[in-house]
Amino acid sequence: MSGYRFGVSTHLFHQSPLLREHLVHIAAHGFDAVEVFATRSHFDYRDEAAVAQLAEWLSDTRLELHALHAPIFERLSQGQWVGPLSNAAGDERRRAAAVAETRAALAVARRLPYRYLVVHLGLPSGASKDIENRPDAARRSLEEIAAVASEAGVRVAVEVIPNALSQPEALVRLIEDDLDGLDVGVCLDYGHAHLMGDLAEAIETVSGHVWTTHMHDNRGREDEHLVPFAGTIDWDRAMMATQKIGYDGMLMLEVAATGDPLDVLARSAAARERLKGTLVTF
Repeated sequence: MSGYRFGVSTHLFHQSPLLREHLVHIAAHGFDAVEVFATRSHFDYRDEAAVAQLAEWLSDTRLELHALHAPIFERLSQGQWVGPLSNAAGDERRRAAAVAETRAALAVARRLPYRYLVVHLGLPSGASKDIENRPDAARRSLEEIAAVASEAGVRVAVEVIPNALSQPEALVRLIEDDLDGLDVGVCLDYGHAHLMGDLAEAIETVSGHVWTTHMHDNRGREDEHLVPFAGTIDWDRAMMATQKIGYDGMLMLEVAATGDPLDVLARSAAARERLKGTLVTF
């Protein structure tokens, strides 16, 4: 039918340090890839021992490390972001600090290869002021990140998130007009695109630039990271649009622990089978 594969982001276990048993559960539910969220309270990407341990766990569970999510805050505390990191900050010191954390996450690839680094440009609109989302700062940071990523053998996928920098149209303009041929693509986040407007239209807009995905649902008002089919996304239409643009790569579920994480994981596996049923066989 296609090259579609399904993975799970460790966003599901973000509230705690990443454990071997988390990966064991993901593999046991029939997924074959993960995206690890690089937050130091969850996975300390600056700790060589933690990187070596993750490599061992991935080997044990036969899971592929498809992507690393670049750091977007220093740590989580009781569900709250502590120390937001904005690579689009107007303050040069803060911008450089955010890029430094991303470079540290890229250094993981020297020990543990992965294909994609998922990057947020700036902060979500509700969590920031304009000074945190400066287009000139975002472009400069992305140029620096892409250069380091190229040396590490990693490709940079900029995520669709709810801010002016990261709307589908803005990302396409950035890639096609402003980055001078840099090897940068898009992480199509279905839930975020749904929050911002017409999801099928967003998918068509980023056509040709999608390298990886985040799949989750919401009710159109808040970024809930629900299991697909638990919100208001029309998944039949979304998957038809996805096939129409020719994307047939990784479908990465980035769901939140809305309840017992193992129950959420079981529901994610059931949603995976429903999503497979929406795909057209050619």
